[in-house]
Amino acid sequence: MIPRNPIHLALAAAFALGLALTLGACESATLKANEQQVQQQQAQIEQNQLEIQKMLAQQQGYGGASSGSVSAPIASAGGCDKSVMAAATRHGGDKLASGDFTHAIGYYQDALTACPNNARAELNLAHAYEAAGNRSAAIDHFRDAAHSTDPSESSAEEEARNALVRLGSN
Repeated sequence: MIPRNPIHLALAAAFALGLALTLGACESATLKANEQQVQQQQAQIEQNQLEIQKMLAQQQGYGGASSGSVSAPIASAGGCDKSVMAAATRHGGDKLASGDFTHAIGYYQDALTACPNNARAELNLAHAYEAAGNRSAAIDHFRDAAHSTDPSESSAEEEARNALVRLGSN
């Protein structure tokens, strides 16, 4: 029903104008809120980029290439970060004991990264792979542990040799 009365027409026009202004104000408020959210997200992105740059600079300061891993500094050739190895080994042991083999392997890999060629780190990683059912990876790491040349790791070397015999792969 279209109003024919001039008063009704004026009221309908005023209502339409009020509705348009209200919708425009709502759109403006929504637009303003969206703009603020975008600005906040942009600031967060910039902050994250700065943190990434700092982490990469620290990693390069440890002699590591930009490999994407920042969990542990890469030890220099022949070097060993015993504190990182000890912490990673402790966490790996906790995960292994709770049956979380995937995370145990990850922690033991961090320990080996902190102390490359360390017989104890190799041995722990081998045990985690064996527990996870990855026999071939376990044997590889048992072999690496058994062939260590570090005299302070003779007990780990012996344990690795015994594991190889037990697995029938000596």
